[in-house]
Amino acid sequence: MSKDDGPSPGEPGDTMRERGTTSRVKLDVYLRADRRAVALAPLVVVFVSVVAFGLLDPTGLPTAVESSDPVETLGQGLLTSIVTGVTLVVSINQLVLSRELGPLGDQRDRMQGSIAFREDVADLLDVPVAPPEPSAFIRALAESIAARSRAVAETLPDNAGADADADSDDHSPADESTARVREFATDVAENADEVAGRLEGRQFGSFEVLSAALDLNYSWKIYQATRLRRTHDGLSTETKAALDDLRDALELFGPAREHVKTLYFRWELVDLSRAMFYTAIPALVASIGAILFLDNLGSVPGATLGISNLLLVVALVTAVSLSPFAVLAAYVLRILTVAKRTLSIGPFVLRSETRDENLDWES
Repeated sequence: MSKDDGPSPGEPGDTMRERGTTSRVKLDVYLRADRRAVALAPLVVVFVSVVAFGLLDPTGLPTAVESSDPVETLGQGLLTSIVTGVTLVVSINQLVLSRELGPLGDQRDRMQGSIAFREDVADLLDVPVAPPEPSAFIRALAESIAARSRAVAETLPDNAGADADADSDDHSPADESTARVREFATDVAENADEVAGRLEGRQFGSFEVLSAALDLNYSWKIYQATRLRRTHDGLSTETKAALDDLRDALELFGPAREHVKTLYFRWELVDLSRAMFYTAIPALVASIGAILFLDNLGSVPGATLGISNLLLVVALVTAVSLSPFAVLAAYVLRILTVAKRTLSIGPFVLRSETRDENLDWES
């Protein structure tokens, strides 16, 4: 089965896109689009909406300013929400990152756990030391998975299962088992090679590193390798040993990917805190300026293209004041999307829409 054909019926796909029902455009917005563009889009919508409502209002904003103080009321509400919201978000981020400030004993345990895992990976890769960079680390594991998948295929008879798509009555159980293992090994090798290729030259901090790692569906592959190993008696001892080796590599890929995901989330939360501060300053200036200076019709006289300049300024003030929350939404949208799609670790399939309800797991 080629990658272009998509996953077989009853099997989740390899890539994150194939494992869900979300449209490609929506998934691109959630994950791959520039966070600045994602944050800017709702602000443009807010600006246009305020101007549109102002034009549709039969009395208009200037009339309202003459009789009351809507701009000052709006500015006060925005000012309060900015200070409260930014403070709350930064406090939550600090709680998430507080593990970095643990006592010496905890830090030593973390260090020893990290070193032990890296030694296990180095033994798996048969190298003196595992790569230090996260992208190279994940790439080395993906390459090892691909190599072990090809090793599984090499243990199979060359002619058995060659006509896997033909009538099953023409093949013995051993041939069918061989065909299934060959297809599995080929799919895993293709998926792992693609992931390794996407990781080449990537630097940690960009979403491309995590995105590539997420597109290797290791949990389903662990399940498949275990099932093939234990339910097909016609496999040779060499094939079973090769499947065990492949499963070992997949089992190490799981925690490695989760660790990279955790590091990326912390990296994103630091960037989020910084971006919130950067956008909070102009937001505060805009809301304070609206309270102090946009209190009468003479503050912003005239019109542009038939639209009151006062209305345009108020719409701009509103959009700028909401920029910290647009930034928050843009970052959290990506973090929550990744978190929802990677809730479990190990051979669990949580997204039921990507599999057959009658998945055969007992035979």
